[in-house]
Amino acid sequence: MSEPIPFASSTTAKPSAHDISLARRGCPVSDLKDRLRRVGLRPTRQRISLGWLLFAKGDRHITAEMLYEESMRARVPVSLATVYNTLHQFTEAGLLRQLAVDGSKSYFDTNTTEHHHFFLEGEEELMDAPAGISVGELPEPPAGMEIARVDVIVRLRRVSPAA
Repeated sequence: MSEPIPFASSTTAKPSAHDISLARRGCPVSDLKDRLRRVGLRPTRQRISLGWLLFAKGDRHITAEMLYEESMRARVPVSLATVYNTLHQFTEAGLLRQLAVDGSKSYFDTNTTEHHHFFLEGEEELMDAPAGISVGELPEPPAGMEIARVDVIVRLRRVSPAA
């Protein structure tokens, strides 16, 4: 539980850094800046803007192109290259999980926990699969290697209505 911020009885008293920190706690932008700093990323204007678009909507799956389109609608002045670079930096820092769905298309997942996915072909939609998928009997990795993770992507297509 956080402490209340003390009010100064004098107009000349300056709040301490601790008081300011407590006042900012709970501010989404401040929380995002802190989150970036904790993983070793400098909270630049572009990272904060793209991070806000990514994380403010909860868990989601997004491509660089989708985030770029969102940033244009939100009037965030970034290039597609900056979006790609930021997504890869966030992934390297552990804030996102990258999923290669097709050879040319990657999705980025804001939920970094171990889970699997459905991919709806033709609609290019990626969604979380329910828990309970098990992968058994993985091969032994080559010498000097270890399995980092296993991503299961179950491809779906809509059933055509019976004629």
